[in-house]
Amino acid sequence: MIQKKVCMIGSFAVGKTSLVARFVKSIFSEKYLTTVGAKIDKKIVRLGNQELTLILWDLHGDDEFQKVRTSYLQGSAGYLLVADGTRRVTLDKALLLQKEAEEVLGKIPFVLTLNKSDLAREWEISEGTIEQLEGYGWIVIRTSAKDGQGVEEAFLSLAGKLLEG
Repeated sequence: MIQKKVCMIGSFAVGKTSLVARFVKSIFSEKYLTTVGAKIDKKIVRLGNQELTLILWDLHGDDEFQKVRTSYLQGSAGYLLVADGTRRVTLDKALLLQKEAEEVLGKIPFVLTLNKSDLAREWEISEGTIEQLEGYGWIVIRTSAKDGQGVEEAFLSLAGKLLEG
């Protein structure tokens, strides 16, 4: 069976841990639990006739790369870049983190998830901004760890990209 390491990258409190919990265990908790270091989960997905084990590394939220973060990223086949749609600043940070991840890992597959789509009325990220990012060839998926919208799609889109490469 094929196994691929996938990292969750984004600022504090954007929903990385909640997205993993929703995807792996189909649960959501209102409690905020900060990740210390890295939390590792795995899930087997089937795409067509292929099975793929995703080893999910939920990295602590950070606005800057650190030497520790760089060591966690090593060996990653892809990553989910996570921003909170209700806080534009988290998208700005995610864009910086994406550039830094690319410097460390090279050009590997990633999917940008704009989390908290269940709070769409509070969003600070415009459709124009999303279209601009998609214009770069990025996969951008609106997700909600709370109600599950887009979560499976985000992880499976990334899994599909991992199997292509």
